Order: sequence, then C-alpha cells, then structure tokens
Amino acid sequence: MGGANQVTAGFLPLLDSAVLVVAKELNFAAAEGIDLALARETSWANIRDRLAVGHFQVAHVLAPMPIACNLGLTPLVVPTIVPMALGLGGNAVTVSNALWADMVDKGARADFDPAATGRALKAVVTDRGASTSKPMLRFAVVHPYSGHNYEFRYWLAACGIDSSRDVEIVIVPPPLMLDALASGTIDGYCVGEPWNTAAALAGKGHIATVKAAIWRSSPEKVLGVSARWAEENLDALSALLRALCKAAEWCGNARNRGDIARILAEKNYVGRPREWLLPALEGELPDGSGDTKAIADFFVPFAKAATFPWKSHALWFYSQMVRWGQIQHSAEHARIARETYRPDLYRAALKPLGIALPVANAKVEGALTAATPVGSSGASLVLGPDGFFDGGLFDPDKLDSYLASQKL
Repeated sequence: MGGANQVTAGFLPLLDSAVLVVAKELNFAAAEGIDLALARETSWANIRDRLAVGHFQVAHVLAPMPIACNLGLTPLVVPTIVPMALGLGGNAVTVSNALWADMVDKGARADFDPAATGRALKAVVTDRGASTSKPMLRFAVVHPYSGHNYEFRYWLAACGIDSSRDVEIVIVPPPLMLDALASGTIDGYCVGEPWNTAAALAGKGHIATVKAAIWRSSPEKVLGVSARWAEENLDALSALLRALCKAAEWCGNARNRGDIARILAEKNYVGRPREWLLPALEGELPDGSGDTKAIADFFVPFAKAATFPWKSHALWFYSQMVRWGQIQHSAEHARIARETYRPDLYRAALKPLGIALPVANAKVEGALTAATPVGSSGASLVLGPDGFFDGGLFDPDKLDSYLASQKL
C-alpha cells in the first residue's frame, strides 16, 4: 500500500479483539492510510514482551498491563500508553460441573447473580476448609495484571472469601482454560469469551457469574501503544484511533453481530466456531444446563464511551495492585498509573469525527444506578449504569481512603 503507515498490532484470539480485526478486514484502517498487520499470539506474556521489544507498535492488551509495565512490575520495562479502550465487559466466571453441583446444594441459582453464587461458593469453600479429604479449590485467571484477576478477587472478597488463603489462583492462557477445566486441573476460571460459552456448550462447565454483573460497564481490553512510537508517529496513531473508533461503532450495531462472528471465526483470528461467538455478541449466554440467560451490556464495543480511556479506570486497577500486594502505594506510583491512560490523545484524534467525547477525564466508578446523560462535546453522551454488585464506589479523588477501606 503505497504511502500508508505500516502498523503491526498483536492480539489474542478472543471476542474482544473484534475492533482491531474489523478495522483491518473491513478496511477502516486502510481508509485512514494505515496498513494494519495483525499478529495472533497465544498468551498475554508474549503480547507484553513483543510490544516491549518493538515487534508490535500497538497491541490488544489487558487494561492493567501497561500500568504494571510503567510501574516496573514486568520483566521488560518499556514506557507504554493507553490512548483508547477496546470495549467494556466480556468476561465471565465458569466453574466445573462438580463444583456447580456443590454450589447448587448451597443455594446457587442459574441466574448469574454474583451475590447469590458468591454466598454459595463461600459455603463450599468453608466446607472444604473443614475437610481433611477434599483439596482446596483451584481457579485460573489469565494474567496477574488483568481485569480478570482483580474482578475475580474483588468478587471473592466481597463474598467473604480470602483469595490468598481460602482458594488457590493460578495463571493459565485463555486458549488452555477449557482443557484445564475438562482435565480437572482447575475447578473454575475467569476468562474472556468465547471460553465461557465454549465450556457451557460442550457440557464441561457452568457459567456462575459475569463481569457485567460484578462491575457493570467496566473496562477490559485496551490499545497498548509503545510510548516512543506514539511520540514519533503521532499522526499515524491518530489515524489508527479514528479507524478503530469507526470499527467499534460498526461492531456496536446489532445488525452486524452475525458478520462479526463470521469474521472472528476465521482461522487467522479467533479460529473457533461461529456458535461459540454469537451468544456473547447477542448478550444471550448459555449457562451450562441447556438454558440461556440474557445479560445486559455483556460486551459493549462502542456505546457508553466504551472506547474512552478513563483515568478512573486506570486508578481502580492501580488500587487493586496495591490491595493484593503487587506494589506499595505512593503518590508517585498513583501518578504513573494515572498518566498511563491518555484521554488527551483520544480527544485530539477523534474530534474531527464529531462523536461524543466526555468532558471529564475521570468519574466516580459505581455511582450511576441508571442510564444518565453526562457532559460531552461533539454529540450527546449517556453513561451507566455502572454499579459494583456490592454497592461499592470508587472516587479517584479519594484514592487513599478507598485503599484504606479495602478488605483482603
């Protein structure tokens, strides 16, 4: 492509790679002068390291990962920024059939309610702790610095389960989750789609709850960008952000869900059956018992400022790094986390599109109990609901008090 800016983006074969994939496949990137090459990887560690050494200029990454990198928590410390999110939601917690049967005996219902399933899991964990014949439950998440790890631990803690002592949490790459569950290596996992739907459809597991119920309208994957490349190629980055925004808007149109599933099912992308992908796109998840359940806002690629890099999201992830002992809190560490997310670059790139751009850089997370109009430029904007299931609130201006209130 003559004269185009060449950009290589790493991604994992997950549903929420859709915005990047659609930007390439439907020529949104090409229309903005970007020759976008997509490189499929098998683990988040590989994505992290290849972004750090320059194989990728940008990547589909876990939302906390660039923060961890900038805080010096990763093996290769290379400054990384987040100028755009890649959607909201998309994860779930799936447990083995045996564990689900035990949870049902303790009052769990097949409705994805995090409070009810959490109480049931707490009762099972308590019984296990009192038993000399049953091992501690083992769960998997995809990476230590992931929304999965933090939302899973948040859910457990809110339900009275100490994630450091009452259960074991291990790291498993997303494509291996189903096999690990089926083999009995783990008792459950928190992962993105299609691996929850896959377990339910295959009869290998039961979806216990979902991210969209634990923390509604919550962040998941983002566009991680080499800070050096961004500084040296600002025009190319802006063009890429516009392409991704247009792709996200296309993905957010309900009429396109079948096409998204068809494209992602191709072997170069997710490479799994279309039937594994459609349920999450339609917000109708199989629960593992043969029924399906409707989940509002399970995966949101565009609406509700889904691509905006909120600094309050960055600081909530930082708060969980502190909570779970990954880093000591300091004003400097909080500043680094806050400055990783770059809404200034997002606004500058997307202003010509006339889309809704939030006026604020941060918000009180969990404060909106209903869809609410908020201040914006370019077009009107409605956010929420965005509540935590336990009624918690995170005010980024009151970080110290929030940290002091957190239970292990």
